[in-house]
Amino acid sequence: MNETIFYFFYNFAHQNNVLDQIIVFSAETLPYFVLMLAGLFLLFHHDAFKAESVLEVVLAKKKEFFKVLFSAFFGYVASYLLKILIATPRPFDALNGVQALWYEGGYSFPSSHAAFFSALAFSIFFMHKKAGLVFMVLALVIGLARIAAGVHFPVDILGGLALGALIAYLVKKV
Repeated sequence: MNETIFYFFYNFAHQNNVLDQIIVFSAETLPYFVLMLAGLFLLFHHDAFKAESVLEVVLAKKKEFFKVLFSAFFGYVASYLLKILIATPRPFDALNGVQALWYEGGYSFPSSHAAFFSALAFSIFFMHKKAGLVFMVLALVIGLARIAAGVHFPVDILGGLALGALIAYLVKKV
């Protein structure tokens, strides 16, 4: 089933240059925009730029910033450590005929991108439901694009999303 779902998304790649560029943008560039958008949301949501001192508002909300950034960072680190322990090959290494849209080194499971952006999305969700849902959708788009690009299996993305959600929940409880 993992391979069937993989090929469903992977078959969007290598069809035409425009679609390949959309996949690469969604998998490689969109994450930077999502991270920037999360920071801007956290600032603007609290009217930081209307205050006399932006620094005072940021310091007052440092716990919220810390939870979001720590969750995302810890999601990335945890996924990196799990990759070393589990050592799952990437689709282009495991399946004949799969050519990724770019080379990605290292192991595949769980996806560090999915873990990072899932932890970011869920930590925002625990504080701001509607915005958190938007970030969850963006995390899913990034993950699906990485499948289409041929650098991850669906189970890698699912594992990363679950890991990120778990870490955000644990950070919330601590």
